[in-house]
Amino acid sequence: MGKFQHLIFGTVALILSATSGAYAACSVDRVTIIGDFGRANFAARVAATDQDRSVGLMSVDQMPMLEGMLFVYDVPKPVQFWMRNTLISLDMIFAGADGTIRKIHSNAIPLDESIIDGGEGVQFVFEINGGIAARLGIQVGDSLQHPSIGAGARHPCEESRN
Repeated sequence: MGKFQHLIFGTVALILSATSGAYAACSVDRVTIIGDFGRANFAARVAATDQDRSVGLMSVDQMPMLEGMLFVYDVPKPVQFWMRNTLISLDMIFAGADGTIRKIHSNAIPLDESIIDGGEGVQFVFEINGGIAARLGIQVGDSLQHPSIGAGARHPCEESRN
């Protein structure tokens, strides 16, 4: 194999390993969504307490395109949401204990009090601006990556090397 072929082979191997979904560095203020489309990194606020989850994104009148809120539950369970006092359209991404996306509710209507059922076995809900999931090609079966998902994650975070 010539020098040029080694370079191309090495570059392709590096790209594949970087996107293989093995361990990756994570941050508590970032959620990565991994799927056939590639990877999408979002700045994220985390709602892990009952109080934080009850407020969510209420009264937020705008949110940067690649930002969202991750709702974290202690155990998988049935979850339901609504848009009371929520001023912006949202995509709600419902994921199981391993971070696998189980359901996407697209373009939730601002201020609508209709129940949005996330289904059974949901442990994480990631809310992003309405329409972004479709624009990026995010689908059921893709996965979330975040330190809250833990060791059982489909795409676990690498361990801290402190």
